[in-house]
Amino acid sequence: MTSRALILGCAGKSLSPEEAAFFRDVQPWGFILFKRNIGTPEEVRALTDALRACLGRTLAPILIDQEGGRVQRMGPPHWPAYPAGGRYGRLNGSATAVARLGARLMAHDLAEVGINVDCAPVLDVPAPGSHDIIGDRAYGTNPDSVAAIARAVAEGLMAGGVLPVMKHIPGHGRAACDSHHGLPVVEASREALAAQDFRPFRALADLPMAMSAHVVFTAIDPERPATQSPTVIRDVIRGAIGFDGLLMTDDLSMHALTGTFRERTERAFAAGIDIGLHCNGAMDEMRAVAEAVPLLAGRAAERAAAALGRLAPTGDGLDVPQARAQFAAALAAA
Repeated sequence: MTSRALILGCAGKSLSPEEAAFFRDVQPWGFILFKRNIGTPEEVRALTDALRACLGRTLAPILIDQEGGRVQRMGPPHWPAYPAGGRYGRLNGSATAVARLGARLMAHDLAEVGINVDCAPVLDVPAPGSHDIIGDRAYGTNPDSVAAIARAVAEGLMAGGVLPVMKHIPGHGRAACDSHHGLPVVEASREALAAQDFRPFRALADLPMAMSAHVVFTAIDPERPATQSPTVIRDVIRGAIGFDGLLMTDDLSMHALTGTFRERTERAFAAGIDIGLHCNGAMDEMRAVAEAVPLLAGRAAERAAAALGRLAPTGDGLDVPQARAQFAAALAAA
């Protein structure tokens, strides 16, 4: 059965009969998990198995936001606490090696419970006066350093059999408000954006997946956030940045977007988005989004297949206890 161009959440640590029937009928491309879905490792594995069983696809993508720091859905007591991205940025000469090792260990944690996509790395470059929704999630304030550490994180994830999703393209670092609660409007010039905000994404444009920013860039499209802007997607994300991988929305339920869920979704796909993302597991919202989402076809289907084609079995022989000790020692020494 053809997948729908959609990633959905679920309400709890196990599927209700209503959710299972809905997912079987809708056939989303994949799923995303949040802290509300995380129990013991055994419970998480049972949930990921159940989600894939609904679709009849063993390779179906299951995503999570596992950055470290404030954004870590799987944590103690069952999994380690990982540092926020800003911690790597302060390591100077060892930053990329330690970030790669941390990401490789995260990938081990995720793969063990059936999660094969991590919504990381964060490529946003904070600017003075911006909202702290990015803050210490960023690897630093120098675009080239951010790109180098983000590359290391992506490599560590992929070495562990987990696909990275770079976010939030083409950049959330200048936003003066949290897009979960309002619509950020960035008034920087196209030149300033290209020199700072777009630069890390351009350096990592070969990565398989990216998540859009619910941010208005007045120098490019003063009317619409990037997620719903044909101009931003065509001229900046696909054009100036050169990203030709799978482009997914940030959460369609965030308050940066307005209108009904059908309208939000239709605007994103009309702009050129490949995959819609709805996170909160609310059944009425998911039904409205699903009604507006197309089947995964054409160039979007090719990009989705290419992304999953980069999932590779781990073959680096990682000694997990030794790697955890090495990672802890590197952070302690900094």
